[in-house]
Amino acid sequence: MSVLRNALIKLTQRLKEWLQRWQSNGARPMSQPASPAEILRRVKRLEVKLRRLVSEMFLGAYESIFKGQGLEFEEVREYQVGDDVRMIDWNVTARMGKPYVKKFRHERELRVFVVVDISPSLMFGTQGKLKSELAAEVAAALILAAIRSNDRVGLLLFTDRIEKFIPPRKGIRHAHRLIRELLFTRPQGSGTDLAVALDFLRRITRRRRSVIFLFSDFHADGYEASLKRLSTRHEVLALVLHDRREHSLAPLGVARFWDLETGEEIWVDLRSAREAEKRQRGLESEWQRRRQLLTKLRVDHAEVTPGESPLLPLMELFRKREKRLRSGK
Repeated sequence: MSVLRNALIKLTQRLKEWLQRWQSNGARPMSQPASPAEILRRVKRLEVKLRRLVSEMFLGAYESIFKGQGLEFEEVREYQVGDDVRMIDWNVTARMGKPYVKKFRHERELRVFVVVDISPSLMFGTQGKLKSELAAEVAAALILAAIRSNDRVGLLLFTDRIEKFIPPRKGIRHAHRLIRELLFTRPQGSGTDLAVALDFLRRITRRRRSVIFLFSDFHADGYEASLKRLSTRHEVLALVLHDRREHSLAPLGVARFWDLETGEEIWVDLRSAREAEKRQRGLESEWQRRRQLLTKLRVDHAEVTPGESPLLPLMELFRKREKRLRSGK
């Protein structure tokens, strides 16, 4: 037993040393603030990379899906056969004694909010890219598409607090600023609180309906009521960030897991396939619960995983939304 105990002690010590090296290596680039020239180079590199992807086809899909999201009341007129009965103005109908419908006109531009979780749990990745890097690439592609469509785009970065908020504006210089904040904002918070971000958005978007893209791994609790209130008033679309290892456990032996937000460490016995399958079912059950919640609240969603084009999850999201609108749900 003493031999086994000593071996475990040595193994634990080696793992701690490896973890310390890994943390120090990962933290080194962040320990020295990037120079303005380096910031500009990285923003330009990402823009050039995404400019080729944000093609006319993608822009067309974006514009067709969200055309008419911004509507302004224009007038009421007498009901005609074929009009949408949901547009009947019952107050005017009661006064006039015959049905009248509300008439709206399309606004020239949308107001889009890109909301990105930058909590420590996003600093994970086993497929050559961190979840935070995935979020930045897909969000940047979305920002460029919206700006090229002449929409106003705002950015909200959050952890367990509001880290950064930039109000919606137009123009490529504004897009560069948003991308710069995506790449270089260093979070102060240590956890994830989706409710804080959702409630903040609801307060600042009371006057006008908006399109909200929410990027997160949804490793949080207590946000359901806040999401319901926000999605009732606005068009909310979710992009769920995850690494394949978060949904797939193999019989790896005795494995060590580290919570990136709380710092808690646990050892899990995965030597048997049965135990690995049991824990994987638990992970899948948790994700299924999130999926059901988003569907229930009519929040269209898509998964963002490593190894694919940044536009693929956005196109999937657009297809889901188009399908739902066609079905009238």
